[in-house]
Amino acid sequence: MAASAENGEQRRGASAMASRPARLLEWYDRNRRRLPWRVLPGETVDPYRIWLSEIMLQQTTVKAVGPYFEKFLARWPDVESMGRASLDDILRMWAGLGYYSRARNLHACAAKVLRDHGGRFPDTEEGLRALPGIGPYTAAAIAAIAFNRRTMPVDGNIERVVTRLFAMDEPLPKAKPHIQALAATLLDGCRAGRDGKSRAGDVKTRAGDIAQALMDLGAAICTPKKPGCVLCPLNDDCAARARGDQETFPRKAPKKAGELRRGAAFVVRRGNEVLVRTRPAKGLLGGMTEVPTSAWLAAQDDGAALKQAPFLESAPRWQRKIGAVTHVFTHFPLELAVYTAAVATRTAAPEGMRWVPIARLNDEALPNLMRKVIAHGLGDEMEIHPLATRRKQQEDPSS
Repeated sequence: MAASAENGEQRRGASAMASRPARLLEWYDRNRRRLPWRVLPGETVDPYRIWLSEIMLQQTTVKAVGPYFEKFLARWPDVESMGRASLDDILRMWAGLGYYSRARNLHACAAKVLRDHGGRFPDTEEGLRALPGIGPYTAAAIAAIAFNRRTMPVDGNIERVVTRLFAMDEPLPKAKPHIQALAATLLDGCRAGRDGKSRAGDVKTRAGDIAQALMDLGAAICTPKKPGCVLCPLNDDCAARARGDQETFPRKAPKKAGELRRGAAFVVRRGNEVLVRTRPAKGLLGGMTEVPTSAWLAAQDDGAALKQAPFLESAPRWQRKIGAVTHVFTHFPLELAVYTAAVATRTAAPEGMRWVPIARLNDEALPNLMRKVIAHGLGDEMEIHPLATRRKQQEDPSS
């Protein structure tokens, strides 16, 4: 009898696992999010839209990406138009979204697809990974969603669902390969399709929809705090829910806090113009516009930073603004003292710098850090709310 009961329990467990794809799709068909890049059942997916959204969504929320996606799509409706655009135009449109290496890769990728692939994205993970800015996750996401390949992209939402479903005690990031393997089991019973169409009710050809269902489940139900387990289609066989500790997943190894770096930023006015320069193409905030700054170093004092002010013909009298501008990058926090000065109307810009009308600053590719610096430096002298109130966003030190 004991063996029979055990076999019965195993059969029920196997049956629950086998039914997961169908339960996910049934839930997804009723509750899918309406997103600008997502098609309705029966519509053909546009790989360009999926690629653009996935690049934008790297390290950024769906809510923040929406307006940028619509703006980019209106300006560059297909990969051909983006492939022929200038990098400067793309950086200007991207300003404020953060992680600026993504914008440079966006431009490089569109140009490569146009040049080497006749304007058509490769339909395999391998082909996609050969393109600039497309790593393993993004390649899997595009392959699954745009081309219905049988692959599982694991984002933060899917990571949370899987670690709870299987009660994975191994902490991140070490657990990532194990999470990837377990997430792939949720595709069991699906086969790949190539036409990019979604068919309600046909589990076998809806691999891409299963991936999106898991993403939506993590965003709407399996949330970091107070998950709505009673509404979850997988709640009957969720190991963490059975234990009652679902909010503790995923486990995470403690993060090491980056050391504070300090520096100075110099807001120089020439009448109604301000002095700016373009950062080097590679490195932190590459290719973006900034006011001159000192180096950003740990334990740097104000005196050392002030000595790095830009050299101008008529030596300016620097005035330090009260307070400082703070910003958090991925690997370190930054604190900038802001110094201001006014120079004569005929003062030439130092080599590598230029004067820009203050009224046209919003046309520049200013990262959020520089928007905060300029707003702090100009203060109440003019209305500059668009610069001061843009969404705060972490910037990527590898960008």
